[in-house]
Amino acid sequence: MERIRSFGRLDDGREVRAYRLGDDDGVVADVLDLGGILARLVVPGADGRVDAVLRLPDAQTYYADPAYLGILVGRYGNRIGGSRFTLDGREHVLSANEGRNHLHGGHLGFGRRMWEVEAHARDELVLRHRSPDGEEGYPGNLDVIATYRVRDDGLDLVFEAGSDAPTPFNPTHHPYFNLAGDASVPASAQWLQVPASGYLPVADDLIPLGTVADVAGTPFDFRAAATLDARFDAGDAQLRAGGGYDHCLVQRPGHAFAAALYSPHSGVAMRIDCDAPALQLYGGQGLDRQHPGLGRGLCLEPQDFPDAPNRSAFPPAILRPGKAYRREILYRFACPGRGRAWGEVAAALELSAALELS
Repeated sequence: MERIRSFGRLDDGREVRAYRLGDDDGVVADVLDLGGILARLVVPGADGRVDAVLRLPDAQTYYADPAYLGILVGRYGNRIGGSRFTLDGREHVLSANEGRNHLHGGHLGFGRRMWEVEAHARDELVLRHRSPDGEEGYPGNLDVIATYRVRDDGLDLVFEAGSDAPTPFNPTHHPYFNLAGDASVPASAQWLQVPASGYLPVADDLIPLGTVADVAGTPFDFRAAATLDARFDAGDAQLRAGGGYDHCLVQRPGHAFAAALYSPHSGVAMRIDCDAPALQLYGGQGLDRQHPGLGRGLCLEPQDFPDAPNRSAFPPAILRPGKAYRREILYRFACPGRGRAWGEVAAALELSAALELS
């Protein structure tokens, strides 16, 4: 198996390489040194191999991609309202790349930077990036290490970082999951469970209003597994604001289980574990315009609260000098088979302890 291969060149001539992790009889991941992009993730399905994430054909297409497919997100995942914040009495102005707001690190966030490859083995890839003081408006020199590891049943992603000045820091991961492995199967037909009792209502520009609302009786209640199609309510004002699901679900403190996803079409199921306080759910509705014909996938992004640097009531997301940052996002896969009841899916993912409603 070819472990390193060219993935094409950017328009400025820089070559991008793809690094393969895993073996053909298990989970296989292809990761680019451009943006740490997860360009392919293949898992065993009921009838052979399944492409679990949406992907693009070459490096320049990823570089120009407005939908952030597969990238490592930073410095700050999600949105910062007004592209500015005040930290320790000093105002900082960020690049505005979504109207007046700052999204996913700005014009050239982590996902459009070339990362240095520190180590590459059969089951591990270690990437490093230095984000200099002032990049996209952020204070401090920030050093980040992102480590991908393939295991027999899944993929681990570990972020580690340190900064020489206080700075907002909220890294996350942005793959689009369609576990059917077939673009003709709607991503909204997947079953989703998120053990979150609250969500963040947003304004029309998708900046949080500053309150945490109860999910009970709303389309955002996925404590019991359901498809997005089943939960969707076209009359809901919050879903109209996002053109669909593009909202942050508030996780239960002290619980690692973040989400579970299952495709009854392929029989593949996935569990995400992370200690982040929130999970952004995005239904991929922008892809219809951004990449016609690609299909949709669900983004399930463990992260801190959006706009937290401007919201004193939200958990802080500031990395300070001398503090070592570490966050793990763990993806685990199973194949309970096609058309299974959720109890069988939960058993295959070992979710019995996580099924209680919060």
